[in-house]
Amino acid sequence: MDDLPETDAEIDVALLAAIVDDLDAGFAGLVRAYQRVVYSVALRVGGPDAEDLAAECFLRAYRALIGYDRSRILALRPRSWLLTILLNTWRNTLRGAARRPAVSMAELPDRAVVGPTVEDVVANTETRDELGALVGALPDNQRVAVVLRHVVDLPVAEIAAVMRIPEGTVKSHISRGLARLREQYAKEVAR
Repeated sequence: MDDLPETDAEIDVALLAAIVDDLDAGFAGLVRAYQRVVYSVALRVGGPDAEDLAAECFLRAYRALIGYDRSRILALRPRSWLLTILLNTWRNTLRGAARRPAVSMAELPDRAVVGPTVEDVVANTETRDELGALVGALPDNQRVAVVLRHVVDLPVAEIAAVMRIPEGTVKSHISRGLARLREQYAKEVAR
């Protein structure tokens, strides 16, 4: 048991070494390790398209790894790298959606829902949904910064690398986003 990785950094090193040894098996381990964080961020920035967005992120990551040499793979910071791919994919999706006409919701077929009743879901998730809607209403940069800091728990330096902006700007986006959330939440509670 002593040779099992204990820290996130050790886990990342083991994952990257596994990818170098066997891309397919190693990548499966990478997906297992990061699918929750990638989906969580995708859900908060991409909304109802989160599953597609997360899947596209992993597909692009796999395609990129095919062309990377050993040293480049071993130098990756997987969480930051995947979240950068995710956010770039999301931005590309937004740009593409702006160029295409929207499909009417009336044209979409209803999907069967399996699981808890509507009443159960509403009772268990009302506050979370309210906060999720408030986070979803934030401007893009503030929403991404707040989600990466307070949902994914990334350090400011890593957020700066993912968003490709200075650390001071990240702090500003987080601060302004949280202030806006507090203000909007107070208005919701007062209703």
